[in-house]
Parts: sequence; structure tokens; C-alpha cells
Amino acid sequence: MTPLQLRGPAPPAVTHPRRALLAGAAGNFVEWYEFGVYGCFATVIAARFFTPDTATGPAGAGPLLATYASFAVAFFFRPVGALLFGRLGDRVGRRPTLILVICLMTAATTLIGLLPTRAAVGEAAPWLLTLLRALQGLSAGGEFGGAVALMTESAPPGQRGRHGAWQSFTVALGLLAGAGTAASAAGLLSPEALYDWGWRIPFLLALPLGAVALWLRTGLTEPAGAHRPEGSPEAPPDRPAPSPGAVGPAPTVPAPTVPGTARAIALGIGRIMGWSAAGYTFLVVLPSYLQATLGASFQEALIATTVANLGFAAAILPAGILSDRVGRRPVMLCGALCVTLLALPLLHLLQDPGAAAPAKAAGLLGAGAAVGLLAGPGPAMLAEMFPASVRCTGLGLAYALANAVFSGCAGLVVTALIAATGDTDVPAYYAAGACALSAVALASLRRDDHLRPLR
Repeated sequence: MTPLQLRGPAPPAVTHPRRALLAGAAGNFVEWYEFGVYGCFATVIAARFFTPDTATGPAGAGPLLATYASFAVAFFFRPVGALLFGRLGDRVGRRPTLILVICLMTAATTLIGLLPTRAAVGEAAPWLLTLLRALQGLSAGGEFGGAVALMTESAPPGQRGRHGAWQSFTVALGLLAGAGTAASAAGLLSPEALYDWGWRIPFLLALPLGAVALWLRTGLTEPAGAHRPEGSPEAPPDRPAPSPGAVGPAPTVPAPTVPGTARAIALGIGRIMGWSAAGYTFLVVLPSYLQATLGASFQEALIATTVANLGFAAAILPAGILSDRVGRRPVMLCGALCVTLLALPLLHLLQDPGAAAPAKAAGLLGAGAAVGLLAGPGPAMLAEMFPASVRCTGLGLAYALANAVFSGCAGLVVTALIAATGDTDVPAYYAAGACALSAVALASLRRDDHLRPLR
């Protein structure tokens, strides 16, 4: 027997937590950059793809509703992607799944920037756009579960909230980058150039961004807390590997059942429905609402959205870090109650033509920060609800279904209800109602979930 054999099998390679954090976050950035761009250019896309005649200005309510319907399609494909790629991530591994979904997302987003408009190919244009949105939905559905599992399972002890918050933080960065890129294009180009070809540039930028994310992910190894097939030398078959994001050894747990996992998914949806609804109301749908309902200019709407996203981004990491100290429950409940109580006063402030610009900016910052209190601890909270063998699938489905119903339909529901009722307070009712229901579900969180090891 050689000296090398006497040493026994080499320990498995372990990805440094920082590399895992960057690899998980990079894909989220690309995904939400595109969603931010699509939300900011909703009126442009409506004019180019859903208006029968060539348009060089904002489209009417009908084409805008069609644009939001295409927006919603992507969200309803997310649960399919969460189930498909979630099972792949739980059975084959986090790394290959995350590589696959970033390739799919980058390709679909880049192709949107190359699509011919309705003026060029007629009725095929909106259908091609909707097909690419569906592919984006599939990839986005697999992105969240795999990325959050990777980040939380690779987190150092006592830092699951901090590491999971990076998922939400890169969402904010992606939305900010999308809004900033759209605002830059609107500021540098004439309206005619913007509607003709300038809107394509932000979508094409997804190609180099996706290439960076792919490079980060190809260097990953599976995290120590991930589920592995029975008999794997990296984890004994009779108990899960200990999670580096928890204090103490991981307990032996029975195999998850389908009814138990389904109940956890339903509870997870309830806990994050407020985050989904308020996030999309204030951070994505706002530009089109301000333009179509309040008569704001394209530039004014983008500035308002950027301010709200700055408040969102500023609150996320502190909220995640605080949840590692005091627990997920008090931080997320605070965010849900803030939106419930303040959504209507904020909207009235925005609707008041006599209100000072600094007051409106402060209100938008506060609205974004309230959503950040939900988004910071949210990923870690979801990861702690599911055992390793179904973590990608369970948390991915909970997130995807909540977003499909309460985010993907936000623009469609808000625009349709305003058109039907004439009530410009609809966005506030939508966000506040969802957060009130979410607060009830969040109250069931245990106070010490952040201290327990991942199962």
C-alpha cells in the first residue's frame, strides 16, 4: 500500500463561501436586470409589438394590457421551471442546474433584443416575444431555488440571513441596473430613436453579463449542506451532511413526504405573498402606472422607480444581517405591517401635484425599504423550511408560485382594475391587502428558526 493510499480518500473540494455567494448572486442579477428593463420599457414594447400600426409614442391601455399579459406569462412558467430544475438540482446537483439556467436566461434575453417588431413581421412578433418570455420564466423558476440553496448551504455559521439576503440584494441591483440603463437610453436618444432601435440595447447587454455569471458558476463545487445521492462518499447515507450555515450538528430527519412538502410550500407562499405583491407594485409596475394614470413623463417615471429601488437595495442586507441576530419573524413582520399601513398614504402623496419633490422621494425610499425588510430575510426563511433533499424544489416552487400569482399579475390586475373602476388607489389596495395576509402567515414563524441547523 502506497503512502498516498494510507492517507485515505481525499476530502471533497469545497467552494469558498464568497465564490458560492458571487456565483449564486450573479445569475439573479442577470435575471432581474432583464425584468427591470422589461418593466421600464413596457410602454415602448406595447407600441412596437402589440400596436397594429407603427408607433413612436406611448401605447394605449389595450396594448399595455397585452404587454403585461406577456409579462405575466413568464411568471406562470416559473413554477414549471422551479419543479423541473428544482428536481434536477436536488437529484443531480446545484452546480449543473445553475449553469443550465443561466445559459437559458441569457440566450432568451439576448434574443428579445434581436426580435423583429410587429411592423416587420406582423402578428408573429407578439407571439415570438411571448415565447421568449416563457423561456425566461422557465429559467427564472430554476434560478431562485438553486441559487438560494447554494448560498445558504455554503454560508458560515450564523450567517444564513446575510448570505441569503444577497439573492434579494442582487435583485435590487438588477432592477436598478435595468432602470438606470433604460433611463440612460431615454436621456441620450430622441424618442424616435428610442422607439425605433434604442430599446434593444439594454436587452443585448444581457449577453456579456450572462457570460460573467457562467464563468463564476463553472468553478463551483457542491456545497457541504447539499443533498447527495445515497452512498456518496461526501455524506453518510444515514444522516444529512452538517450545514456550514448553522450552529451545531445537523439532526437526523425522516424522509420528506409529498403532503408535508406541499403544506410547507403553501405556507411559504403565504409568508412571501406580500413581498411579491408589494415588490412588483412599487419597484416594477410603478413606471407605467405613473405614465398611464398620473400623466408623468417617461423620464420622471424612471427617476421615481430608481428612487424606490434605492430604498429597497439599502434595506436588504441590513435586514438579512439583523434577522441573523433577532430572528426572521420580527424583521419580516415589520416590513409587512409597514406596507399595510403606509401604502395608501404613499400613493396619495404621489398623486398630489402640490407635494414637494423631496417629500415624494422620501416616501418612495420608505416604500422600497419596507419591501427590503421582507426581501432580506426571505430567502433564508424559505431555505429553513425544507430539508436538503427537496430544498431546491420546495423553496423554488413556493417563490415561483407566489411570484406568478402576486407579481406576474400585478401589472395586469392593477391596470385592468384602474381601467374598469377609475380608482387610482388600486395599487395601494393590492399591495396592502397582500401584506396584511402575509403578516398572518409570518406570525407562525418560530423565534429560533435562525439558530436551528439546516435539515
